[in-house]
Amino acid sequence: GPARALVHALKFRGALGVADAMAAQIVALAPPGLLTVPVALVPVPTHPWRRRLRGFDHAERLAAAIGERTGLTVTRCLARTGPATRQAGSSRAARRAPGRLAIRVRGDPPLAAVLVDDVHTTGATLEACARALRRTGVRTVRAVAYARALS
Repeated sequence: GPARALVHALKFRGALGVADAMAAQIVALAPPGLLTVPVALVPVPTHPWRRRLRGFDHAERLAAAIGERTGLTVTRCLARTGPATRQAGSSRAARRAPGRLAIRVRGDPPLAAVLVDDVHTTGATLEACARALRRTGVRTVRAVAYARALS
């Protein structure tokens, strides 16, 4: 539907302006108190290969647009390492397989983080990011996504 069209426009056609429309909906529908200080927005990292291919990181664009609307800081403290694994079309078991996603923390992470991604499918990516943050002492990790894929 329309959410899928917006996600595809941002991710695959480079329609960067739709990030603001997506952010407006996330901010409007977020539970009260979720997008308030002292949290920082942490975009779910795109693999460097995909970022080079697209010329941008869609989750960073979405986090920046949410940050503009809320005044929250965007902290780019996560990096994806290892091979570029494609999530689209992968089964739930494949997405959640151990070692499929390698996420590391770089720099100083915030004490409280809200992960930002475009689509929540199985939660494997968000869980890998949250695990990496918690290992470095981040106390609170929550997440927002523009859309939820239903099975």
